[in-house]
Amino acid sequence: MDPCPFVRLLVGNLALKVPVASKPARSVVHPSSSPCFCKIKLKNFPLQTAVVPFIPPENQFPDGQVQTLAASFHLSKADLEKLAAKSIFAGKLCLKIAVYTGRRGTTCGVNSGRLLGRVTVPLDLAGTETRSCVFHNGWISVGKDTKGSSAQFHLNVKSEPDPRFVFQFDGEPECNPQVFQIQGSIRQPVFTCKFSFRNTGGPNQRSRSLQSETISSRTWLSSFGSERERPGRERKGWSITVHDLSGSPVAAASMVTPFVASPGSDRVSRSNPGSWLILRPGDGTWKPWGRLEAWRERGSSDGLGYRFELIPDTNGGMGAAGIVLSESTLGSNKGGKFVIDLGGGSNGRATPGSATSPACSPRSSGDFGYGLWPYCSYRGFVMSATVEGEGKCSKPSVEISVQHVNCTEDAAAFVALAAAVDLSMDACRLFSHKLRKELCQHQDLLG
Repeated sequence: MDPCPFVRLLVGNLALKVPVASKPARSVVHPSSSPCFCKIKLKNFPLQTAVVPFIPPENQFPDGQVQTLAASFHLSKADLEKLAAKSIFAGKLCLKIAVYTGRRGTTCGVNSGRLLGRVTVPLDLAGTETRSCVFHNGWISVGKDTKGSSAQFHLNVKSEPDPRFVFQFDGEPECNPQVFQIQGSIRQPVFTCKFSFRNTGGPNQRSRSLQSETISSRTWLSSFGSERERPGRERKGWSITVHDLSGSPVAAASMVTPFVASPGSDRVSRSNPGSWLILRPGDGTWKPWGRLEAWRERGSSDGLGYRFELIPDTNGGMGAAGIVLSESTLGSNKGGKFVIDLGGGSNGRATPGSATSPACSPRSSGDFGYGLWPYCSYRGFVMSATVEGEGKCSKPSVEISVQHVNCTEDAAAFVALAAAVDLSMDACRLFSHKLRKELCQHQDLLG
C-alpha cells in the first residue's frame, strides 16, 4: 500500500545582527548576555518559540556558524487542503515570526521580552508533496527603521516532502487489537498484537521459531532490567508481541524493570523509572533494538515523563551506550503525542547531544545539523504516536517516515514502541488507583 503524503515546513538558521551604532551605551556587554528569541506562527498550528543567537555585525551568515533547526510544522494532506482553501476572511498564507529581545517567559504575569520587530514570509504550498521548496533564505530588516542601521534577522524557511506510513490500533494495546494501515479511506489489516505477562508466557513462549531461545533471552533481559522481587507495590512482567498476518512474531515490547511506587508515595519516580525493551527478531532470538524509560512527573506538570534510546547493534556486545532519540513529558489528563524527530520538535531531540554517546554534528550547511553517530541511521522526522490520557480509551495512531521503513520488521518495531508508550501511561498511574482487569495478574485480582 502506498504511504500517505506529508510535508514538513522547516524554519532554521536563525541569527540576529544589531549594528554597533544602534546599540545603547550599556550594550558594551558581550551580546551573549543579551538573549533574544522569536515566536513562530503558522495559521491554526500551535505557536512555537526558538532562541535567536546574536552574531557580530561584520560576520556573514552562515560562515563559521552551526546550522540549526528552530521549528518544524508537520502537514498532512488534510492540513494542506485546509491551508490552501480560499476564504474572504483570510489573505495569502504566510508564516509569521515575531522577534523579541530579553528572556523568554513572564514576570508577574507580564511578558519579559521586548518586541524588536515582525517578519512575514509568504508561502505557496502547492505541489510541495512531491518537491522541496525554499521560501526564504537570507537576511530581513526588522524593526521600524528599515535603513541600513536597523537590526538584521536571518532565517531559512523551506518545505520537504515527508511521506509516511500511517497505522491505527483498532483497540487498546492490552486488549489484543489488530493494527491497520491507513491510506486515505482505505484500511488494511497488517499486524495483530498479543498482550501477556512475561512470567506466565511472554513472547518467547508463543513464538514457534523463537522457542529455543527462551533461556538465553532471559539472560539479556536481566542485564537490561531487574527481574528481582522488590518490596512495595509494583507493576511488572507486561509484554506485548506484534505478529504479521501469517502469525509470525515481528516485534515485541517487554517490561524489564518493574514500575515501582517510590518509598512514601504512590507514584513511579524519575529517579527510579520503569523500563521496556523494544525487541526485533534476528538469528533465531529476540534482539534489543531500543529502550524506553517512563516515570510520573511531580509538580504542576503531573504527567508521564519518558526517555527513549536506541541500542546500537554491536554484534552481540553490550559495551556501547545507547543514544537518546526522544525525551519529554505527556499530560496525564489530556495525553499527547510521542515523537521522535531528530530535526526538532516538541517531543523529539534536535540532536541527541545529551546522551552518553557521541553527539550529532552537522554534515553540510543546508542540512540543519543532521549528521548522526554512525550507530544511528535515523534523521529528520522518524515517528509519532498518539497517547490518550488516563482513563480514556486509547487506540494509538502511528506515523512512520517512509525513509525509515525498509521491511515489515521496521514498521513493527515502531508499532511495538507505540504500544509500550501507551501502556506506560497505565504503568505510571498512581498506585492509589486501580488498573483495568486486563492489566492485572491473577493474584492481583484475587488480592
